[in-house]
Formats: sequence, structure tokens, C-alpha cells
Amino acid sequence: MRALQVSQLLPDHGGAALADLPVPEPEAGEVRVRVRAAAVNFPDLLMTRGAYQLKPDLPFVSGLEFAGEVDAVGEGVSGWRVGDAVVGGNRFGAMAEYCVAPAKSLRRKPERLNWDEAAAYPVAYLTAYVALVRCARVEAGEWVLVHGAAGGVGLATVDLAKALGARVIAAAGSEAKRAAIAGLYAPDALIAADPGFRATVKALTGGAGADVVFDPVGGDVFDESTRCIAFGGRLLVVGFASGRIPEVSVNMPLIKGFSVVGVRAGEYGRRFPERGAENVAAIDALAAEGRIRPHVYAALDLADWREAFAMIERREVVGKLVLRP
Repeated sequence: MRALQVSQLLPDHGGAALADLPVPEPEAGEVRVRVRAAAVNFPDLLMTRGAYQLKPDLPFVSGLEFAGEVDAVGEGVSGWRVGDAVVGGNRFGAMAEYCVAPAKSLRRKPERLNWDEAAAYPVAYLTAYVALVRCARVEAGEWVLVHGAAGGVGLATVDLAKALGARVIAAAGSEAKRAAIAGLYAPDALIAADPGFRATVKALTGGAGADVVFDPVGGDVFDESTRCIAFGGRLLVVGFASGRIPEVSVNMPLIKGFSVVGVRAGEYGRRFPERGAENVAAIDALAAEGRIRPHVYAALDLADWREAFAMIERREVVGKLVLRP
């Protein structure tokens, strides 16, 4: 089978290459999936050079999330049959014609989603759901400021926040990206992610500020967000794409009455398994009902993986990118 294999940890993905590997056999409790689409996530790029917290033994096959059809089931597996359409996430292995995953990690593909959309939505929308529903407890009519709104998780958050009845301010770095977001999800406002955005947010919200701020950027964006968040607001810390981990003087949340909340969707599910299952069921139901609409920027053949990685690195992707093995 074709697979994107990492045999060495090198800069510029120098240790990654297409390889012809044996088709893996499922062990007890596992399912083999014929992969139809695998999403490209930034951690996939980091793992090729050993710069991510997860460091699989070499060699390994890249790819965190996928959609496809059940091809074989291991001993003791019930509930899955050959031909079932599934989506799943694994720690690695998705960027191949076949991958093996624990049976319990799979779920049924929502019929409304095609293969590309199904591969692209699980991680992004789960993060958005945990952030908005579990951590922020967002209510209809509240103002939600989404930074990094053109990214995979940011765009999913814009979509989900609209589905939940919030009023959304989407912040993105270029006019082209803002135009794309407007065409996809029609947020209530689109703003440039430039210094001074706090004045714009204050004006849009009638001076009160944003009730919820979704921040995967950190750095200066976080600092300025503390100055345009509403009293009683929730500032969601999702990541630090800017490269700087910010700090906040605790007198600011004291005086302004806001909370700073860390968002780790996967860890949330591990610590609270029942709620984690509810989270997954909730986003699957939203997808099945057509209330959320994952956006795939482009779908490339697995042989074009270098171009896909480069598109991520150039920050030109709006939403998610997928590879078709």
C-alpha cells in the first residue's frame, strides 16, 4: 500500500517519503480501514521533525484523522462490519491506503458529509465544541470573538458558534481570508487581526466587549483581548500560534470579572469519559442534521503531500486540507 512514512526526524520533512508498505493486519479489538481521505493537521508537520509532544517510534506513518470504509475486523470486535463508512482519529497512521485503529475510536460517518468533509471535521469541531459549550457555556445572543478564524479550528468555531445562536466576530489576517469566511458562514462581523482591534470589538459590541474570546494565537492577540472582553467574559486559551506564551496580571481578571480558561479537548474527554462521549455524539448529530458544514479548502492526492504541507506552512489554507491515498 502507499503510505507517507517518516523514517528520520529531519528539518523540512526531509525524513518523510512515500513508501510501499505491507497492508497492516488488525489485532484483537482493532479495525482496518480503507482510507478515503486523511486530514492534514499542523501536528503532522511537527512530528516529521520531532517537534511535537507525541514522538512515535521510527519509522511511523503520518496522519491523525481519517474517513474510510471498514476493510477487516480483529478478534473480539463487535458493532462494525466490512463496508461500514467510518471516521476516526489515531495518534498516527492515517496517511496511507489502509490504517488500523482501535474499534472504540471509530464512529459512523454522517451521511451528509462526503469523504473529504468527514476526514476534516472530527478534531476541529470537537475542539470548538469543548471550548464553546463545555468551557465557555456560550449562550444564544452572546458575542464571540474568534481569532485565527481562517484556520481549521478557528473556522470550525465560527461555524459552530453561529449554529449555537451566538453573534460572531471573526478575526483573520488578510482580506482574502475574511472574504472567504464571509462567503462560507456569514459571521456578524469580520475584522483584521491587527493591533488596535480592541476598539473595533468595543464598537461592535456597544462598548461592552466580547462575552467569549477564542484564542489559538496567544502573544499580543491575547494581551489585547484582555482589553476588549466583557465583564463576566470567558477568554479561551487554545494555543500559541504566534510563538509567544502570554502572561496576565491577575488584577485584570479581578477588576474586569473575566475568566481565563484552558481548552484541551482530548484531555477533557480522557478525564471525563462520559462527557467526552457526549461531546462526540453532539458534533456528529450537528453534522447529521446539517447544522454544521465543515469546509475543505483543497483535496490533494497523497503523492502531493509536500505541496499540502507547504500550503499549511504558507498559511494559505482556509479551513482544512485533506489527502486522498
